Amino acid sequence: MVEKEDIFSKVLRAGRRTYFFDVRATKADDYYITITESKKFTEEDGSFHFKKHKIYLYKEDFAAFAEILEEMTSYVLNHKGEEVISERHQKDFKKEYSDDRDTSNSTSKTNNFTDIDFDDI
Repeated sequence: MVEKEDIFSKVLRAGRRTYFFDVRATKADDYYITITESKKFTEEDGSFHFKKHKIYLYKEDFAAFAEILEEMTSYVLNHKGEEVISERHQKDFKKEYSDDRDTSNSTSKTNNFTDIDFDDI
């Protein structure tokens, strides 16, 4: 299948991921949809690259695809809600870490250590 022309496009940016939704036309001037996930990966040297995954969705599959997508998203939201758990845990961790550092009141945590000289080793 040769992609001929972009007809209509939308972009969803989501952190390191970007989703591209495109309506395209075939040579026969029929329409289909592509959904592309592009994910940014950064190397240790600071350079980066993108990995892309693409789904081609044809008209004959629209109804079944939409029905299953709705069923799956409803299932997730009904069982886990809309809150993103990993973000909640990161916020809780940061809060606990901050609380631990702030509750060092008059007794310093370093008082639990024994002073030693390197000559003692």
